[in-house]
Amino acid sequence: MRHNFETAHRLPHLAGKCLNLHGHSWWAEVTVRAAQLSDEHTVVEFGAFKKALRAFVDDHLDHGAMLGIDDPLASLLVAHGSKVFLFGEHPYAKDLPYPTVEAVAVMLARAAQGLLDGLPQAAGAAVAGVKVTETHVNSAEFLPRAGAMPVTLPPAADPVRGA
Repeated sequence: MRHNFETAHRLPHLAGKCLNLHGHSWWAEVTVRAAQLSDEHTVVEFGAFKKALRAFVDDHLDHGAMLGIDDPLASLLVAHGSKVFLFGEHPYAKDLPYPTVEAVAVMLARAAQGLLDGLPQAAGAAVAGVKVTETHVNSAEFLPRAGAMPVTLPPAADPVRGA
């Protein structure tokens, strides 16, 4: 499944131009695996999975900003009605303090697994990988080990900050 979104981020812990708030046209590609197909001959019904994952991305990330929990810009943007996804606070990103492309891949893998777990699927279906591209030349891929990716919150209880 592939989906794109427009989102700003800022990496104040890194030297250089990424200290500035800036945006990208991000692409996320999610791969799901299973050892065998379900009785319906699928791993997951892709229509439902795409709809759920696209809704998460659109609701939480698209046309917003991804910032670290301690970023002083976060409260200012929220106070002015902007959509802000906080790394270090959101349950899928609680242990990820900054929205690097690598951290975005991990966070989206967790979100995708949480959504997948709520859908009819083949036995043992799991997110096999998430590739996130933030520019034409910068991308990161997260390949979770089977059974090693913690999902900390079911999607229905997922809080949105500033959206």
